[in-house]
Amino acid sequence: MTGRDEATLSPGDTIGVLGSGQLGRMLSLAAARLGLKTHIFCPESGPAFDVCAARTRAAYDDDAALSSFAASVKLVTYEFENVPAHTAAFLAARVPVHPNPFALETAQDRLVEKTFINGLGIATAPFAPVDDLAGLVAALDRLGRPAILKTRRMGYDGKGQAMIRPGDDPAVALAAMGGHAAILEGFVPFTREVSVVAARGRDGGFAAFDLNENEHADHILSVTRAPAAVAPATAAAAMDIARRIADALDYVGVIAVEMFVVVENGVERLVVNEIAPRVHNSGHWTIDGAQTSQFEQHVRAVAGMPLGSPRIRGRVEMRNLIGADALDWRALMAEPGVYLHLYGKHEARPGRKMGHLTRVIEP
Repeated sequence: MTGRDEATLSPGDTIGVLGSGQLGRMLSLAAARLGLKTHIFCPESGPAFDVCAARTRAAYDDDAALSSFAASVKLVTYEFENVPAHTAAFLAARVPVHPNPFALETAQDRLVEKTFINGLGIATAPFAPVDDLAGLVAALDRLGRPAILKTRRMGYDGKGQAMIRPGDDPAVALAAMGGHAAILEGFVPFTREVSVVAARGRDGGFAAFDLNENEHADHILSVTRAPAAVAPATAAAAMDIARRIADALDYVGVIAVEMFVVVENGVERLVVNEIAPRVHNSGHWTIDGAQTSQFEQHVRAVAGMPLGSPRIRGRVEMRNLIGADALDWRALMAEPGVYLHLYGKHEARPGRKMGHLTRVIEP
């Protein structure tokens, strides 16, 4: 379903959300501001369960539960991209699903994703599929070292990937994939990691937030700053890339496109790393630092409402609170100029995103 002939949602209507994590929580809060309700569907409870109007705890292959869920909502969206293909297809036959299952399927497989992006004439890291050790060795001969071996599916926050440097045994990296289908990506000598967070409406309207600059620690996003410190032409090119991808996917909702900035002979160019068909961690700053948050923007887009202004309020920094970082909430709350967001998770485990804080320096 493309959504072209769907009715615009009205206050009191319910949006179904697949996934119960912090992104679902923030989507629910944004929907409530617009008078909309959310119904969360997930096999396990999570932060979103605390703030939604309805919840269903069931497996993603439970067709009876999915049918009941579909009958209770006006449309379905999701907070993470690893929704099973069966689930998306089953729901799409009964109720509008945004973003569409094609966008979901494209982003779920790194090989399919990179092939799709290259097909639009957009640069990515060089890549090759890997089915076995012989194929990995051949791919390393072609792409060189260092290179990164990744699972084609399900990897996030550094999971499901291994760097292969000169002298490393490729068999060790392949074993770390656990038998899953893999892809080898050539190393990109980037100077910055950036991302575009943007929304595309049902009518094809497009609105992008200022380009983000991202820093990672232990493969997890640590800090995002906006606007990114790049040339204006680079920022404009990044927006154009995001729009081309969204248009090609007939996308509805918020999308994030992660990119590398490479400098050659003093000139910046962009290489796409991956796309995320959902609201994104690097866009959390928009809650406090933009006129419309990415979460409200996503709700507006999928509901058929006008997109809001993505105007930035100043220079913004967002910092993730990982594990025990969140235990300092009292001190953070007392710090002038800090907007604190805690996700309601009960256990502060290492590597777990417990919340984030935002600082806005207004002009």
